Amino acid sequence: MSAPAHQSTGSDRLRHIWRSRNWAACALLPLAAVYGALSGLQRKLYAWGWKKTMHPGVPTIVVGNVIAGGAGKTPVTLSTVAHLRSRGFKPGVISRGYGRHTDDCREATPQSQPQDVGDEPLLMARASGVPVFVARQRIDAARALLAAYPDTNVLVCDDGLQHHALARDIEVCVFNNEGIGNGWLLPAGPLRESWPRPVTTVLHSAPQPPQGTPATTPCFQLQRELAPYAIAHNGQRVPLQSLQGKPLHALAAIARPEDFFAMLRAQSLTLASTEALPDHYNFESWKRPPDGRIQVICTEKDAAKLWQQYPDALAVPLQLQLDPGYFDLLNAQPCLSSPS
Repeated sequence: MSAPAHQSTGSDRLRHIWRSRNWAACALLPLAAVYGALSGLQRKLYAWGWKKTMHPGVPTIVVGNVIAGGAGKTPVTLSTVAHLRSRGFKPGVISRGYGRHTDDCREATPQSQPQDVGDEPLLMARASGVPVFVARQRIDAARALLAAYPDTNVLVCDDGLQHHALARDIEVCVFNNEGIGNGWLLPAGPLRESWPRPVTTVLHSAPQPPQGTPATTPCFQLQRELAPYAIAHNGQRVPLQSLQGKPLHALAAIARPEDFFAMLRAQSLTLASTEALPDHYNFESWKRPPDGRIQVICTEKDAAKLWQQYPDALAVPLQLQLDPGYFDLLNAQPCLSSPS
């Protein structure tokens, strides 16, 4: 059975534009100039002290990116949290909770609903074993977390390089294998802000660091791969090898769905059909393929929402291989010298 072509999403079309300085990208340059002026003014207001930056009071690490779309921030956050725990720290995670229907400050627990806390915070709450709080203002999430869990001695913020209201000690900038694309600001290019900009370290999926990265910035390569198993709704692990030869309907509501499909095929899985959906899609109106013999397989981030209606779907976790030098760099930071 051949995989049907799927209609590209708006983000797919933009990413195609962002790969080069083509006529479509050039047409968007006036909007990019407006975006750059507004974002530059925002940074200056904080630099001049007209807008206040607040520090949570414990070492704070921001894991973010300067490009729109998926770069692997959440897996890096989880790996960073696991490393800190291995050193005896008691970390907590804060996030805006993008895509949720609520607007307050609240804790994301393994029992939370994705529409209440966001799909990524829910994934982190289930996978990290540490407190996770969400709020529109990250400092509010930080304060609420520290009040509820006063023994927390380090915070990791999932996304937020451009959230200047939160003072931080360490900035980790993550890039996917497309680097900075055409090097232009949104919407003419993928950049949320001009690159290069000062950061503590860069993590990159491509063989080389992004173009323009200063030689003085520590850079480390990361590799993303699928776990050798899928997870059922009840937590049971299903080896991917056992799915070989069976027709699968693969779906992904992430920024780069084709990466997920390619990794599934690399595991010798038969994708009878693929379905790319907008990032953070809520699945409320989604219908599974009418052929009940086809197994639905999705990303771990999508599973929390998909399982609410289709508990027979299988989710494949994403695993990260990070250069050990990244963890050595964390260990060398003065604010992380000991978990006291």
